[in-house]
Amino acid sequence: MKKKRVFSADEKMQIIREVEEFGTTATCRKYDLVSSLFYKWKSQFNDKGIDGMQGQYHRVDPEVRELEKENERLKKIVARLALELEVKSGNSGVRFFHIKE
Repeated sequence: MKKKRVFSADEKMQIIREVEEFGTTATCRKYDLVSSLFYKWKSQFNDKGIDGMQGQYHRVDPEVRELEKENERLKKIVARLALELEVKSGNSGVRFFHIKE
C-alpha cells in the first residue's frame, strides 16, 4: 500500500502552473496524480486563492471534548435518576390491558 503523500501549498501551485504549460494529462502522470485531485486543487485556488490551498484540518479543542464527555455522562445520570423516580412513583405510563374472553 502506498504511503499518503502530502503536498504543500507551494507544490500545489507549481503543479497548477505546470498544467497550464504542459497539459493536465502529462503533468498528472509526472506527479502520479489523478486528474480529479488536480481539479479539486484548481477549484480551491479559484475560490479562495492561496489560502484555499492550505490544509483544511478540523481540530476540536481538548477542553470542548472534555466538556462534551462530561455532558454525556451527566445526561446518562439524569436519565437513570428519572427512570428510578418514575418506577418508584408507580406512574410508569405503561398500562396493561386485560382482554376479557
